[in-house]
Amino acid sequence: MAYLMNTWYMAAWDEELKPGALLARTLLDQKLVFFRDAHGTAHALADRCPHRFVPLSRGRLCDDGQAIECAYHGLRFAGSGACTLNPHGDGRIPAAAQVRSYPLVERHGVLWIWMGETSQADAALIPDFSCLDPEHWHVGKDYLHAQANYVLETDNILDLSHIEFLHPGTLGSSAVKHASTEVRQEGHTVYSLRQTHDEVMPDFLYQAMDLPHGMRVDRWIDVRWNAPANLLLDAGATPTGQPRSEGRQNFLPHLFTPETATSTHYWFGIAFPRSMGPLGAELARRQTASLRVPFEAEDLPMLEVQQAAMGQAGFWENQPVLLSGDAAAVRARRVLDQLIREEHAAQTARTVSAQGAAA
Repeated sequence: MAYLMNTWYMAAWDEELKPGALLARTLLDQKLVFFRDAHGTAHALADRCPHRFVPLSRGRLCDDGQAIECAYHGLRFAGSGACTLNPHGDGRIPAAAQVRSYPLVERHGVLWIWMGETSQADAALIPDFSCLDPEHWHVGKDYLHAQANYVLETDNILDLSHIEFLHPGTLGSSAVKHASTEVRQEGHTVYSLRQTHDEVMPDFLYQAMDLPHGMRVDRWIDVRWNAPANLLLDAGATPTGQPRSEGRQNFLPHLFTPETATSTHYWFGIAFPRSMGPLGAELARRQTASLRVPFEAEDLPMLEVQQAAMGQAGFWENQPVLLSGDAAAVRARRVLDQLIREEHAAQTARTVSAQGAAA
């Protein structure tokens, strides 16, 4: 499968990578190993020793966390990917004893990885998820592993018309299909904006937004998509007819990174402002646990049977019937497809140019 390479993907929540431990994870069909050095700086390496090809994640951290020692023959590799120790013979380190190192940035509680050309990695291109900044927000975090393509996951969040039918007891109501909707694109960023009117929400949402049960509300469900699959949902409700400033607003990140063509790492969460004090912390903990229920018990099974039904054919090869609610998801797919084509064309041009120079 063709992936967008020169972009930032989520690799892990910051707390997933424990000091003194190795974390093995497959991203974009590539096996990686993550670790923190003695200063707490996170590193990502290809999870394969160049000597006998065994996973470095089977080894151990040594040199005060500065290197991984291969469990098979004891070669050591620093976070830069350079071999720092050959315990055999005269100790000479072969020139080819290198492991690929990937740019990794820790920002707002997320480890972001750049899987493409290192020279193009620019931290300024990391999308804004400042709502995850623990200095200003109480953040609940969770993770699911989905046996479905990552773009199907994106579709699911960009087209929330499904929540009336798939999540009737938790997230949806009959008002959703009558919501006013808008799809907007700014550069490569796609927005799906949905506004219900005079709605009675499920009890679950009144709890999440700390509003009186049964109150008639106007609810907004706005989603921002950044390629390749980083989404931020801005959801809230206000008493019917009142401005948004009179209601409760929640930010819910949905971050998808392909593991393989048919499996996805899914990180999600919810944020409440620090100004709420202990109540915000409790809501973040409780609502994250509550959200896991519909995501795990309703969304994942549906996406996984969808993936199974599609078989080996791609999305467009399956000739989907499109509905009005698909507009944002289709727009995002087209943006992503175009970015991948442009990246592939640029790489092909560089290869041809290099071959011509060498001829």
